[in-house]
Amino acid sequence: MSEYQYYEFRAIDKPLDRKATEALRKITSRAEITPTSLTNEYHWGDFKGDPAKLMEQYFDAHLYYANWGTHQFMLRVPAKLLPLAAVEPYTTEETVGAWKTKEHVILDFSTHIEDNWDEWQEGSGEWMESFISLRSDLMAGDLRALYIGWLAAVESGEVSEDEVEPPVPPGLGKISASLAEFAEFLYVDPDLLEVAASASGKSVPTGPSTAELAAWVAKLPEKEKNSALVQLLEGEGGAVSAELLGRFRSESRKKGGAESATAGQRTVKELLAARDGVAEENRRIEAQKKAKEAARKAREREEARARHLELLVGREDDLWDQVEAAIRTKLPKQYDAAIELLRDLRDLAERSGTGTAFASRVQELRNTHQKKPSFLARLDKANLPN
Repeated sequence: MSEYQYYEFRAIDKPLDRKATEALRKITSRAEITPTSLTNEYHWGDFKGDPAKLMEQYFDAHLYYANWGTHQFMLRVPAKLLPLAAVEPYTTEETVGAWKTKEHVILDFSTHIEDNWDEWQEGSGEWMESFISLRSDLMAGDLRALYIGWLAAVESGEVSEDEVEPPVPPGLGKISASLAEFAEFLYVDPDLLEVAASASGKSVPTGPSTAELAAWVAKLPEKEKNSALVQLLEGEGGAVSAELLGRFRSESRKKGGAESATAGQRTVKELLAARDGVAEENRRIEAQKKAKEAARKAREREEARARHLELLVGREDDLWDQVEAAIRTKLPKQYDAAIELLRDLRDLAERSGTGTAFASRVQELRNTHQKKPSFLARLDKANLPN
């Protein structure tokens, strides 16, 4: 199978200027570059740029996907909205990385599964569209994506069994579609996520209402409002929005309006043991569901069969004539039709207690058409007259 790699970068807070675009074009002549993105796909060769450096210089999000099982997602977040100290409890040596530049914290989620060739598909841009919202969540103090990244490290065996989990953010029991897809992207076992959520607060982080924002903005100094409008007109709407929302949420948290993370208490060994228990219980429940569904379908088939046979009662002679006519055609499809008719006649005979007569009649068919091996083979395969 051929190789496939997908690279995508997004500029969110500030669009790329002409100088940045020219610098990026020197790195890659094949990529599609716009004021807000760089995208490229490779069936051979490789991207010449360094994603980490490009994130430091130009972009706020990066998605990488390779069909040999490597998934990577990076985010650049203003450090004043997400301090490195808040991120560090969730970082690991390989799966969840983080570092600070002058103004930003850059997050790097990276996972790999061997022998994943049969699960790949080209064109993975939809992941970027789904995951981009996680940046706003993180800037708002919602750290669930970080905890999910740490679970991915547990899943890969990177974290030792005696290590204690980091703080457990609230809302893990009711994650968004984006977070659920992000967990799948990082190969996190749903059963492990379910176990982790059992120690998570029930409140789900939500954004402020329009009325709450309006009341807060009304209290801002005129100078700050004017500065924000100038930034907006200069194309920095994303940055000013993030900064103001961060301030709003920070002040709201100080007032006690949001539920905080729960201190981690479980070891990795305990999480994995609980995961195995949940997995076993989920398998048992799934097996019960499948058995119940199979029984329902079998019952429906039996009822449909009974209704079908009721319509045939009294028409046995006509059915035997149809069997003979179908056999005489010497056509494979007609042989198949004859077998279906014989099944109906067998079941009718069982209902009326005339099974012996049916068996004799089928034996006569065998004797009469002994030079038709294809038909006789169908009789044997259908286990007729039994």
